[in-house]
Amino acid sequence: MKISNEEKGQANTDLSYRALALQVTCDAVNQLTDTVEVRTQMMATIQRISQQIRASINFIGKDTRLVVLPEYFLTGFPMGESIEEWKSKACIEMDGLEYEALGKVAQDNNIFLSGNVYELDPHFPEIYFQTCFLIDPSGKVVLRYRRLNSMFAPTPHDVWDKYLDIYGIEGVFPVAKTEIGNIGLIASEEILYPEIARSLMLRGAEILLHSSSEVASPQLTQKHIGRLARSIENMAYVISANSAGMSNIPIPMASTDGSSAIIDYRGLILAEAGSGESMVANGEIDLAALRRARRRPGMGNIISRQRLELYAPIYNDISIYPANSLSEKKAERSHFIQTQLEVIDSLTRRGLIK
Repeated sequence: MKISNEEKGQANTDLSYRALALQVTCDAVNQLTDTVEVRTQMMATIQRISQQIRASINFIGKDTRLVVLPEYFLTGFPMGESIEEWKSKACIEMDGLEYEALGKVAQDNNIFLSGNVYELDPHFPEIYFQTCFLIDPSGKVVLRYRRLNSMFAPTPHDVWDKYLDIYGIEGVFPVAKTEIGNIGLIASEEILYPEIARSLMLRGAEILLHSSSEVASPQLTQKHIGRLARSIENMAYVISANSAGMSNIPIPMASTDGSSAIIDYRGLILAEAGSGESMVANGEIDLAALRRARRRPGMGNIISRQRLELYAPIYNDISIYPANSLSEKKAERSHFIQTQLEVIDSLTRRGLIK
């Protein structure tokens, strides 16, 4: 019997599956000095995660279609290394062996796999970007989002004009329209920047994948509140994977450990992990329910009640952090704090802060 286009559309809206925010330990590479050692450790990390994903899916259920990994799960973050040193030590190529290995994990488990890494881009050989990625079940990278707000690392905004020329605004706020829903990516503390999640929603995102490595607490943290707010504001699922601590660095290991979570489009926490390596943060993604909620009239339909023209003049008339700050400068860690100090001084002189 042939299925009509209308029936096909209805079948698509009935889609549901399980997602997993896999909380894994980050083995940092900071104390390694040999590049071969670093690459060997990265591949060992991927192998370890591959085994954890397979075992978790066997336990949770074969309908697990999406797995999210923590922020910089392969390497940790720079601790004193210069931009150039970190670029050589810990950053991976856009078509490198690490992505190939991660693609194999996605293929072997028939999942969409997301995470966050430090990545090189041949268009910008002097710097690197912190990149969230999404790999589909064929093993192909179908989505890249480069972190736009970072305290001590280069971002697309720092080379804004050239970045837009190459990738366009679609490459700044990309959304992948996949068989498991429309997916956007958010990096770490950017969950505190509502404009990013809103921009992704306005480009169609239904599910926001949040790779993080953050302080967790039994108390509400800023990022915890941010995740709930972004889900409510955008009527979107938020799948947030935190690290299960960081090894091989001087900072106490469990400082970034716990609270990976699945949050639905109403801001309800469906599952949340405690501390340590964990598959507890898994839950059902019910796209049919989300899509029904987005089509339902009433006060709760926040998306349909947006009046964006109200805010556009304010955003257009005020500039705070300058674009293109690295377009003609060498990227150094000191540049970022100096730029922030200049911004604070400018805001003070303009009377925006006292």
